[in-house]
Amino acid sequence: MNKIVSTVFLAGSALLAMQAEAQVNTADSVMQHAKGNRLSIGGYGEVALSRNFYSDHISRYSQADDHRNDPSHGRFDIPHAVIYLGYDFGKGWTLGTEIEFEHGGTGAAYEKEDEEGGEWEQETEKGGEVELEQFWIQKSFCPALNIRAGHIVVPVGLNNAHHEPLHFFTVYRPEGENTIMPSTWHQTGISLWGRLKDWRYEIQFLAGLNAYQFSRDGWIKKGPQSPFEYEVANKYGGSLRIDNYSVAGLRIGLSGYYGYSIGNSIPYNASGIENTYKGVVAIGAIDFTYNNFNWVVRGQADYGYLGAADQLMYASDRKNKLSPFHNGSQVSKNAYAVGIEAGYDIASQITRMRKDKQRLYIFGRYEQYNPYASKTNGVAYDFTEKKRIAAGINYLPLPQIAVKAEYSHRFLKSQYNDEPSLNIGIAYEGFFL
Repeated sequence: MNKIVSTVFLAGSALLAMQAEAQVNTADSVMQHAKGNRLSIGGYGEVALSRNFYSDHISRYSQADDHRNDPSHGRFDIPHAVIYLGYDFGKGWTLGTEIEFEHGGTGAAYEKEDEEGGEWEQETEKGGEVELEQFWIQKSFCPALNIRAGHIVVPVGLNNAHHEPLHFFTVYRPEGENTIMPSTWHQTGISLWGRLKDWRYEIQFLAGLNAYQFSRDGWIKKGPQSPFEYEVANKYGGSLRIDNYSVAGLRIGLSGYYGYSIGNSIPYNASGIENTYKGVVAIGAIDFTYNNFNWVVRGQADYGYLGAADQLMYASDRKNKLSPFHNGSQVSKNAYAVGIEAGYDIASQITRMRKDKQRLYIFGRYEQYNPYASKTNGVAYDFTEKKRIAAGINYLPLPQIAVKAEYSHRFLKSQYNDEPSLNIGIAYEGFFL
């Protein structure tokens, strides 16, 4: 019986891959290449070089004229290096893990906090810069019914559901969603998901976000982070995602999140704002990927709401400089991000490259986002609204490797300086066993 279940499950995965190449939900990809083998090992990674032709001074927005002609600055980076490990125990029971090394290092990191007057701050992140992004045990009853429990990816938005580096053209992950939401968003919880014909669904029950980690420039981005040895769950949240594959080459998805965030910390105070406000976080998103006729087009739109945003500045743990929480400025009630990119494979028109299964995409991208889209307590920050264009190439000499190059230009409101940059990178994504 377990062989029949495993065969049906793998057949469902294969069918989905045929319907929409490279559009499988990232959370499933740990096991998608098992192909009947018990052990599955894979991963992905990126190396990037950037030259930013704008100021990196903390007062580049508050004193824009003084930094109009500041020198450019550059960086080398390894944004993500990931190892997948999956195992099929049999009888429908599987294990999936994903360990991610961010920026090539481990331990705590220093950064200069623009929201706190350029103050140097040591970031407290659970696990430093080594992230356990997935660690779950799953029971599969049939392709339409699977239960996954453990540390799981929260597939809200395009980037979280499809964040592997061959699923976007830019050198770095799409900027809008990467600014306003966690990326990759991963939390401990329970997931119910499945595939039925042209549909995939997923429902999740999760620990709530921590409102004391929210910020002006990142909205809820740091909300899942915990400085403790465990994930605090005084409050809870849930996510829902539905994808449809009815049209050849097209995947279109709807996703959302709802949960409480104020008071999801320790100690849990019996008085104060924790006892009065819930800090509702509500997010709605729509996204799509079209991969057909040598074109790849991707797009998304995300909108978020934070209840009691005006009360966060009064939380004692956000005012205490010794606490491990974000103690910066205001947090917006609303945030949004929209983006679209399109690329055409010109290698498809070159016989030798086509026969060798090489691909060469010429692409363009546009996005607009704002983590501080509404005034909080009457305070406005106009520089948080950004529009960005990018154009470049993706060369794939092999299906698992991409060499990327792009020019991007970030547009701010007229009183600020625009932010152009040049980015070059190489990425891989694949399974070794």
